[in-house]
Amino acid sequence: MLLLLTLFGFGAILGGIALLAQKELPEDDFANLAQTSYICAADVVVTCDAENAAVALSAGEDREIVPYSSIPQVMINAVVAAEDKNFFNDRIGIDPVGIARALYQNTREGRAAQGGSTITQQYVKNAFAIDADRNIVTKLEEAALAVRLTRKFSREEILGRYLNRIYFGRGAYGVQAAAQAYFDKDVEELNLTESAFLAGLIRAPSSGEPFRDPAEADRRRATVLVRMVTDGYISQNEADAAMETSVIELVIPPGDRQSSTNVLGGNIGAEYFMEAVRQQLVSLEPVLGGEVFTSGFRIYTTLDPEMQEAAFVSVTEVVDPRFDGDDPPSGSLVAVDDRGRVIAMMGGYDFETSQVNLATGRDGGGSGRQPGSSFKTFALAEALEQGFSAGSFYSAPSVIEIEGANDGGTWTVGGGGSSEGYRDLVDALRISSNVVYAQLMVDLSPQTVVQMANDLGVSAELPEVNALVLGSGEVSVLDMAASYSTIANQGVRFSPVLIERIEDADGNVVCWYPVGNQCSNEEVRSGETVLDPSIARQVTFALEQVVTAGTGTGAQFGEAAAGKTGTTQDARDAWFVGFTCDVTAAVWMGYPDAGEDGLPRNMGNFRGIEVHGGDFPADIWSSFMTRAAAIDAARGGSPCLALASEADFPGLVLNPELSTTTLPLCVPLPAPVPTSEGQEAAETSVTAPPSTEPCMFPEPEPVDLDGDGVPDPPATTVPGEQPPASDGAGSTQSTTETTVSGETTTVPAESTTTAAPDDG
Repeated sequence: MLLLLTLFGFGAILGGIALLAQKELPEDDFANLAQTSYICAADVVVTCDAENAAVALSAGEDREIVPYSSIPQVMINAVVAAEDKNFFNDRIGIDPVGIARALYQNTREGRAAQGGSTITQQYVKNAFAIDADRNIVTKLEEAALAVRLTRKFSREEILGRYLNRIYFGRGAYGVQAAAQAYFDKDVEELNLTESAFLAGLIRAPSSGEPFRDPAEADRRRATVLVRMVTDGYISQNEADAAMETSVIELVIPPGDRQSSTNVLGGNIGAEYFMEAVRQQLVSLEPVLGGEVFTSGFRIYTTLDPEMQEAAFVSVTEVVDPRFDGDDPPSGSLVAVDDRGRVIAMMGGYDFETSQVNLATGRDGGGSGRQPGSSFKTFALAEALEQGFSAGSFYSAPSVIEIEGANDGGTWTVGGGGSSEGYRDLVDALRISSNVVYAQLMVDLSPQTVVQMANDLGVSAELPEVNALVLGSGEVSVLDMAASYSTIANQGVRFSPVLIERIEDADGNVVCWYPVGNQCSNEEVRSGETVLDPSIARQVTFALEQVVTAGTGTGAQFGEAAAGKTGTTQDARDAWFVGFTCDVTAAVWMGYPDAGEDGLPRNMGNFRGIEVHGGDFPADIWSSFMTRAAAIDAARGGSPCLALASEADFPGLVLNPELSTTTLPLCVPLPAPVPTSEGQEAAETSVTAPPSTEPCMFPEPEPVDLDGDGVPDPPATTVPGEQPPASDGAGSTQSTTETTVSGETTTVPAESTTTAAPDDG
């Protein structure tokens, strides 16, 4: 009777399975499994994966699908021995005896005491979510679907899907992620002892974690090795050798997998760049056609690790709030190549402490920064665009009042006067004359200069006010690097990009050079001409004079360079932005946080001086370019010996009556050795093409600068750059400082909008 009942029950089980097996096999979502996406730096040209990624992106499931052919035979043998020794031999994908035994035991104990599942059944349970209630019906349904699955796929296909889907602990789904999570290697590199350990984790990964219970981890590995010996996969000697070393000595600590938990190059500030990439990827999801964290994308970025290190070191060797106990300011640097690729981004010092990216302004969680006199470059470009000559003249007293420029009132601006009483636009840019460029701005109108800045690459929203020419708007460091790069590229704008290309999990390029949330379809990047090349070359010439014999001599580093300094009211922001033949870099210094009064903090006394764009920022720029040139030379590049510039200035000459003759032909005088940090260069004019003689100017007549009735000695240094003065963007009470005989004298302001000096 017992035998008959057993046979009847067994037959009923088989009959139930056969009946259920007629049902349609549900759709398997294997092709849509969540896969980890990887972000790589520019030194990874192909095969961006877990081994060489800078960042791994996942939404709770760390997975990288690999083909069955990539899984080593030793791993396959270990899993089969541990989970289903008859896997390759059974015909229907189930073990009826095992099922009956498991059902009997589970019914007897009233719980899911035994599984009795083959690998095929385990895959069905994971793929089709048939594990909510392990009763006889669900167990029979699981078995029936396993039968159907064996009719559709080969054993190799089933095992490959199984090993790519199952969980191994440490957040790793699939055998490739597991190999990375525990051994920081690819699955192809797994050996016998590693494979046996991973196979032993499958049933209960968390309790097999070596750092939680090393004895249990060793026991599980030993169990798998014994089964492998029993099944004939390995010899006893091989098993003994595989057990000689404890598992905890072989695996890496949890969280130490570099590519999944840490940014590669995090010690050189790369986290800020990678976080900017991550944010852009999220905005690109509609274009990419899949969720960035779960679609297995391979993102190849523009970040050059060597250039990034050069940027980080160049900034931190000058200013580093992490280690300087005197509450120093912060610094930022962005460098782009001649095709707009961001090759370095020093956006902060410690990402764990602060995630605000100083390089990207408001987009990075911070605020924009006032560019100071570095904005004068855009006014010069607009003047040339409107048909005026760079040889145009403007009066250059020490202080000037412009009627009607300040919301209909008088705009008082100081700084950048000349002993001759006038300057041309090139010479005024060289010494950063506020009085000249304030007059130019009124003639041009702020709206046109804003448009020029936007055309060149400034993406920030700018106020259309006259004080903009002195830097009253707010920009990002990335903006300034991008816009000056357009000038360096002779008027061709390449919008800055952080990503070169994005590939899907199968290696197909789905996006080239994304800007914002838009992708390009072209592998070769093309720019847009936004400025006449001749105008760009003339501006370049003017910017060369700033470095050669103007406020930016501190940026010199032995190769051809052009650039502009900038410092804002009360030294709250200090800049140097410039370029060589193929690299443009913008440097900013300042305090990212406000003071107790809620206003931006000033750098009035850093290392004993007030910070100007011509000292520390120019030093940082020079240091970075020196390192960048060395990196380029090591890669076979040539030094930058000459920039694309023009010294002929066609167009309408404004205010020619200010000079009865043209300015003398001049050559830049050698940069003087400064007697103290930040001292200005000796005054020379370099408007016209070089000749063999330096410019000579008559001694200026003594003037009464401080109002005490006694003529003061003439100024002996180049007048400093002036910060923005309010002309509608908010008035500020200030004084005008003028360098007199090497000392700073404060001149009472004539208006509540008088500018104060900034850089030298």
